[in-house]
Amino acid sequence: MSKRSYGDGGIEQRGENVFRLRYRIGGRKFSKTVRGKLTDARKELRALIRSGDTDDHVDPTKMTVGQWIDQWIHAGAPGRKKKRVGQSTLERYEQLLRVHIKPTLGARPLQKLAATQIDKLYNELDALLDEKGERLIAPMTLHHVHVCFNSCLSTAERKGLLRANPMRRAEQVPSGCEGDHGEALEQADLATLVTGFRASATMYAPVAVDAATGARRNELLAFRWTDLDVEKKTLRVERALEMTKKFGIRVKLPKTKRGLRTIALDDVSLTILLEEKERQLRIYAGIPDGVDVDLSLIGLPEDALIFPALPAPGEKFSFTTPRNPRNFSKEFARRAKRLGFEGFTFHHIRGTHGTLLLDRKVPVHVVAERLGDDPAVLLRNYAKRKRNKTANDSISADINALVAGFLGK
Repeated sequence: MSKRSYGDGGIEQRGENVFRLRYRIGGRKFSKTVRGKLTDARKELRALIRSGDTDDHVDPTKMTVGQWIDQWIHAGAPGRKKKRVGQSTLERYEQLLRVHIKPTLGARPLQKLAATQIDKLYNELDALLDEKGERLIAPMTLHHVHVCFNSCLSTAERKGLLRANPMRRAEQVPSGCEGDHGEALEQADLATLVTGFRASATMYAPVAVDAATGARRNELLAFRWTDLDVEKKTLRVERALEMTKKFGIRVKLPKTKRGLRTIALDDVSLTILLEEKERQLRIYAGIPDGVDVDLSLIGLPEDALIFPALPAPGEKFSFTTPRNPRNFSKEFARRAKRLGFEGFTFHHIRGTHGTLLLDRKVPVHVVAERLGDDPAVLLRNYAKRKRNKTANDSISADINALVAGFLGK
């Protein structure tokens, strides 16, 4: 390998896709082992030398767990695919590591972090109790802490800051518990729920459309009128809302590539949407209800939302300001409880939509495409979702009919 000047540093191959970087910062010699392609090693070497020019360099042998966590978060918490996570996810990762990992392990040298220290921390977190003697940290939260911290350490190993990820030798790994996949309502119950929202001029349309499309809440609240194709009877999912501490509520791409999709609409849902658009056109043009005018001559702003934020008292109606997703879910839960559906969340409408389609023998890949889900994940959640007695009776009837068919009894 060609020699370099002291200012350029040097790269020495130590094995297959393993390189040792040698460089100087302020006259001092440093070395670091990295794994990957030669181009990755060259890129890392340039970054290390540049960190000396900006006074951001940290001796790899002296880097603490806390310093690496800060670097990992600053880089966007990249995982195996080496991609930044979304801003809201990044903020959640930062919180989990800051609250649960850094106070105990943050000052320890990264290269000396041992599996026993991780086991001890997990045991201590699991044993924390509140004033009532109940667990202070939920099992699922502990599991999320573990997944986040493991990803952080795996990246350190991949970059050569750790010879081996000590997490692989940890024994007290929080497994979490099964998530709540919600209750799938029967069609009649769903009709009762949706009909109960008719009294709300601001909640009925989004609830009804979601029940008919199965869209995610943050996709639903990001729909624009330009996403609606009246002739084709479709809604395009091209964006979603994201709630962040740094930027507030903002628009981003859907959760996954599968999220980019076109949803077919039924006639009733299309009518509800057109009625909602007429209402907004009248507000936009200042035309009272009952006044007969040609609304086709009126145009809403290009980025007008289908379900925009509600104006505060004394404020004008904004057609482009998104609703607060959390407040929307809370309002839904309050009204659903009054209708007799206590504990039924807005997210469960999406699960109900998929469940009813699968119960009607709609192919899994078709339902998954409509929901923007992975078919395997859809089936797993479908199997774990709470079902009522009517659904179980229906399954029993199907099984009896099947067995009778091949046993002849």
